[in-house]
Parts: sequence; structure tokens; C-alpha cells
Amino acid sequence: MAIANNRTQCFTCNKNKITYPCEGCSQRFCLMDLTEHRQILNNELHHIINEYNQFKQRFSEQKSNPHDLSLIDQINQWEIESIEKIKQRAKDSREIVIRSSQTVLNNIEMKFNDLNEQIKQIQSENEYNEINLNYLKNQLNEMTQELNNPSNISIQQNSKPLINDVSINLLKKPTWNKWRQNAMTVVGGYGQGQKLNQLNRPTGIFIDRKKNIFITDCYNHRIVEWKHDANEGQIIAGRNGPGHRMDQLNFPTDVIVDQQNHSIIVADQGNRRVIQWLNQNQQILIDNIDCFGLAIDKYGFLYVSDYKKNEVRRWKMGESNNEGIKVAGGNGRGNQLNHPSFIFVDEDQSVYVSDRYNHRVMRWRKDVEEGTVVAGGNSEGANLNQLSYPAGVIVDDFGQIYVADFGNHRIMRWCEGKEEGKIIVGGNGRGNKSNQLNHPFRLSFDDEGNLYVGDWANHRIEKFETVL
Repeated sequence: MAIANNRTQCFTCNKNKITYPCEGCSQRFCLMDLTEHRQILNNELHHIINEYNQFKQRFSEQKSNPHDLSLIDQINQWEIESIEKIKQRAKDSREIVIRSSQTVLNNIEMKFNDLNEQIKQIQSENEYNEINLNYLKNQLNEMTQELNNPSNISIQQNSKPLINDVSINLLKKPTWNKWRQNAMTVVGGYGQGQKLNQLNRPTGIFIDRKKNIFITDCYNHRIVEWKHDANEGQIIAGRNGPGHRMDQLNFPTDVIVDQQNHSIIVADQGNRRVIQWLNQNQQILIDNIDCFGLAIDKYGFLYVSDYKKNEVRRWKMGESNNEGIKVAGGNGRGNQLNHPSFIFVDEDQSVYVSDRYNHRVMRWRKDVEEGTVVAGGNSEGANLNQLSYPAGVIVDDFGQIYVADFGNHRIMRWCEGKEEGKIIVGGNGRGNKSNQLNHPFRLSFDDEGNLYVGDWANHRIEKFETVL
């Protein structure tokens, strides 16, 4: 009777022996190598225990003295330097007062001696009248007033602080940092078309506080609103087909909602105007402009990108019929802007611009004439330091820049100062699967950090849920 062949290859020595499984690494080892493998695991456990004990000791020390000594030292140094500055300023001021007071007393003494000589002369000559007496009286009054108010110096506090104030900034981490790689389709997804559950190359999207989604349905020449969890949208602007009438749109590219008055503002690109809908009443805010992207800052200023003049201008709402103020670009193509598309304005009124044909994102700080590259800028490409015809751009409260990388079918995140970005969703080739995008055009976040992407060539809006 033959002995059953239960030998398999050992993972370590690669010899056919009687082997035993390791559930942790799912490999099989002969008895000798299994013993050695267990010893390696045992050593790793001891290493972890040692690191744990070291951490425990450090934690106990810090718990008993929960102060960051380096920060305390900085505060102490600030205190010492500030007190020294104040002491020196007080010393200098005292010296000025003393010198001035001594000068005044010297002047009074000279006048006093002079008056004394005049009185002596009048007494010795015994010739005086009312004029002489009034003169002496006036001189004496002047000296008395000068003695009672010995200085023409007053103390005035400077509006410019002598010392630099110190404040404590508690650094926060982003509430959300990762997203599920498989999206759910929340708008469209039924192919290209004009039905209320379809889209035709969506460009702009806006998410309001109730998670309702407003979309510029560009090739259908309309703005549609999808209520949260709705199965189809409703047309809220441009329901009358393409045209240039007030109630029509012509290839709109972007939409924003002014949540103060519940109006919608549309970049009506084909009609070269920015138009506002308020309770089904239309008003042209800006005319004769090759508009593309829109933004509103916290002060209510309206920003519009002009893709032919290669600039971004700002208007005050209610005064939009003037020429506006240029806040980015405007110096031709090349090193300035080349077909700017979407824009974003942060809390400091810095303007971020997707510079499409230069394959980069630019930032113009407030009142600065020249912009800086904050994403891309290394020619067109698919590397992590490159972009391809970037479209939508958003900046979070931590300065992280999110870009719809149109030509690379992905959404990128760039942190300021970094040489390259990171793919957060997409990047799995062009397609219509749940982990793919097809020329993403616009992006937006809701208040829970969920990411919405206008999947342009797939005629849908994708929602990537945040991973806590």
C-alpha cells in the first residue's frame, strides 16, 4: 500500500515537504521553517510591545505636564521682548519730558530775571505810570501761566501698536479626506436626451443647503433642478428651446444660486450675457461678454470669466451694468490666461481660475496684478504634476485645490506648495462604469463632504460619498 503524497512546497525553502499553514499570511511552511517563521512573528510582537511601552511612558509624562514647552518658550520670549520694548519706550519718553520741562524752567528764569531788573529800575527812578504798571502785571501773568503749565507736551497713544500681538491658532484637519471610488448616479444616467430624467452634456452644477442640484443642461439650452433624491428634474430656466429671447438660453455654461434672494444666475454663453432668474422674471445683469464661469463671494460680489478677453471681472450686485473691475488676467494669452473657464473665490477674495489651454490653475490674490500657478503648469499630460484642459475648480477651507481634470477623466486634489497632485476619484480610464468618468466638467461638495461631479460626456451627475 503506497503512502499518500501529502507533501507541498514550503514557502521559505521551496522544497516539497509536509507543510503546515499560517493563517496570518496564508502561506505553508515545513516544520523547521514554520518554527523560524513563528520566531520572526514573536520578535515582531516584542518590538511592538517595546514601542507601546515607550509610547506609554511618553504619554504618561505628557499627561502629568500637558504643556508644549516649545510653544510656551515662544510665548515667554514674546513676553520678554514686548516688556523690553515697552520699558525702552517709557524710558525714552521720560527723558523727553524731563528735557522739555528743564528748558521751560530755564526760559521762565530768564524772563523772571529780566522782569526783576525792570522793577528795580522803575523803583530807583521813581518814574512810572499806568502803562508801566500794566506791562509789569502782564509779564507777571504770562510767567505765572507758564509756570502752572510748564510744558507744551501731551501724551498721545499711537494707533500703530508698539508690539506685535500674539494669538493661538489651533490647527484643524479636514473633516473629510477620502471618498468611495464607486459613485452613484444622482442625475441623468439614462443616456443623452431631452427628457426630464436625461441630460445633454451638463456643464455647471450647484448644490444648495437642502442638497438640491441645479444643472446647466448645456446642449438642451436649459437649467434644471433635481430635488434631493428625486427621479427626474424640473426645468426652471430656458424651457422654450434655444434662442435669444429673455425667456430662452443658448448653450449656458454655468449656474449659481444666490441663496439670499433665491434667484439663479446663469452664464448664457451663446447669447453673450449673464442673466438672472427671480420668480420667473428675467433680468440681464451683464451684456456683451463672452462669459463662461461664475462665482459669488461672501460680500455679494459677482465674478465672471471672459474666455475671449482672457480675464476675470468683478461686479457689485445691483450695479452690474458697468464694466466691472478686472481681478485676474486681461493681458492676453501666453503667461497670463488662455481660455479661462471656471472660477472660485475664497474667503480672502483670492480668485482661482482654470486656465484651460495652459493646462493649469492660477490664483490671483486680492489687488495683485500677477497670478501664480497653484496646480498643473507642466504642459498637458497625465502625470501627477500635470493637467489636461482643467475645468471645474474648488478650494476648501484648508487651501486644498480640487480640479476636474477634463482630459484625464479624473478629479485631482492639489495641496499648496506640493509639486504634484493626487487622484481622489476617477483616473481609471475613460468610461461609464461607477468608478470611471468621461470628461468631467464641474464639481461641487455638499455640507457633508460628498463630492458631486458633472460627468459631461456620460450625460450624468455622479455622487462620490465621503469615507469617514
